[in-house]
Amino acid sequence: MPQKNLHPAPDRVKEQVRHWLESIVVGLNLCPFAKRELVKDRIRFFVSEAISEEMLIDDLETELVRLKQDPAIETSLIVHPWVLEDFFEYQQFLIWADSVLKRLGLRGTYQIASFHPDYRFLNSAGHSRGDYTNRSPYPMLHLLCEDSLAAAIANYPDTDKIPERNIAYLESLSTEQFSSLFPTACRHIESPSGT
Repeated sequence: MPQKNLHPAPDRVKEQVRHWLESIVVGLNLCPFAKRELVKDRIRFFVSEAISEEMLIDDLETELVRLKQDPAIETSLIVHPWVLEDFFEYQQFLIWADSVLKRLGLRGTYQIASFHPDYRFLNSAGHSRGDYTNRSPYPMLHLLCEDSLAAAIANYPDTDKIPERNIAYLESLSTEQFSSLFPTACRHIESPSGT
C-alpha cells in the first residue's frame, strides 16, 4: 500500500488552506464570490486522507452526496494532500472526477473547480504569475453549486474578465510584493517590470 507523503496533520492542513483562502483568494479578491460564503461559514473544508485515486473518488462521491443533502453547505473544498501531487496526474484525474458527476446525475447541478500547488494554465511554461491564481497549498477539488454560481454571476459585472484581471494584478506586483504573498514562487518568477 502506498505510504502518505509527509504533510502536517489534517487540522493543520485545514488551517493552512483556510489561511490561503482568506489571504489570497479573498484578500486579493481573486474570486469575488468567496468572501460572502466564508463570512457566512458556508464553506466546508474537508481534508481527505486518501492515498490512492480510488480512495479519493470515494471521498468525492461522499462529499457530493453531503453537499446535496445539507443546505447549510454552499460549497466544499476537498483537500487531498496525499494523492495527486503531480499536476499532470491531477489533470487526468479531473476527467474521472467529471465522470462521477455524470454517473450520479449531478452534472449541471455541481461543477468541480481545480486548484493545485503546481497549477499551470494551457500554454504556460509553469513560471507565469498568472498560474498562481489557481495555485493552492495542496491539491484540491472545489465543489460548486451551479445554481448559486449562476446567481452570483448574474449579480456581478464582467465576470468573464475576472481571470484576466487577476493575472494583470499579479503581474503588476513588484518582486517584493509578489514574494511576500507567494514566498516559494520567487525563486522561479521574475517581475515583468524587473522590479
